[in-house]
Amino acid sequence: MTLLAAVDVGGTTVKAAVYEPGRWAKRAELRRPTVRPTARGEDPAVAVAEQVGAMVQELAEGLAGELATDGPVAAAGVVVPGVVDEAAGIARFAANLGWRDAPLRELLAERLPMPVAFGHDVTAGGLAEHRFGAARGFADAAFVPVGTGIAAALLLGGRPHRAAGHAGELGHVDVGHGHRCGCGATGCLEAVASAGSIARHYTERSGRAVTGAREVLDADDDVAREIVEEAVTALAAGLRLLVTLVAPEVVVLGGGLFEAGGLLERVDRRLAESLIFQRRPVLRRAELGDEAGCLGAGLLAAELLEPAVAP
Repeated sequence: MTLLAAVDVGGTTVKAAVYEPGRWAKRAELRRPTVRPTARGEDPAVAVAEQVGAMVQELAEGLAGELATDGPVAAAGVVVPGVVDEAAGIARFAANLGWRDAPLRELLAERLPMPVAFGHDVTAGGLAEHRFGAARGFADAAFVPVGTGIAAALLLGGRPHRAAGHAGELGHVDVGHGHRCGCGATGCLEAVASAGSIARHYTERSGRAVTGAREVLDADDDVAREIVEEAVTALAAGLRLLVTLVAPEVVVLGGGLFEAGGLLERVDRRLAESLIFQRRPVLRRAELGDEAGCLGAGLLAAELLEPAVAP
């Protein structure tokens, strides 16, 4: 039995799990995910690398007591947010983790006793949705998770397009509004359509604090309706640009916002109205939820061992 470790590092938590590739047709998981608060330290990259090493070891030791395995975990996949250069093994930048040009693949290799695949969290989620989720059966796809920020994983001909970590920054295309973005530019999609910006704008305009964007979507007042309309308009404009340049067959929208009834359908209608000659993509809700990052990290780990274990 070949086992693969998968780790999804986030700004708030680190999720880890162990998978058996042969059972991935049903996304079978051999052990419930371990979730820990993301480690902090004087050198944040070193702190995270040490945490990942400890979590993988803990999972491997736990499985040894539960399963009759042919050996230890054969490979590990680790994915992180921000600007990631997978080819160089370097995490170029992640504001919420506090690192810049961190040699993460090397740091992980020093702490894990198995081959390590290193990648980008949104791209990994896109790979998982393409293999197991809402983008199954499409050659050209985009996975767009809308959360604290907005990014896009681009899969062209079934393969990720990364451009050394710089492709897919959909949240920072100019959709024509006057709000300042955290990146320093004005007009960014993320500044009006991310979950964080929706909640922030509602609090500022209404004077009533909310804990998240879902409260705004569920609110029945003029301010909430105005802010949601701005977000729908901006998302449709951003997706129109994406469709014009890349022409994906399917766009998979992720994040808790799209669990709200009618939001995806509103974006879909607005996008369709804006298209003239462009191919209209199928818009779908993501299917894998919080598991997408770990599943994608597992797929990266499986690639290290191909063709023996790749699902």
